[in-house]
Amino acid sequence: MKKFTQRFLRENWGVTALEYGLIAGMIAVVIGATIKSIGAKMEVAFAAILALFP
Repeated sequence: MKKFTQRFLRENWGVTALEYGLIAGMIAVVIGATIKSIGAKMEVAFAAILALFP
């Protein structure tokens, strides 16, 4: 286990994988916030359209 830990800390691939994971997480948060915002605007738009047809 000690050899694995030393090799892990010495090599870059672990850091790169962590960075890609963080980037993917941030992208997921942005997509979620965008969908929530668009959803709220769509709800208002559909309510306005439905109000035209009593």
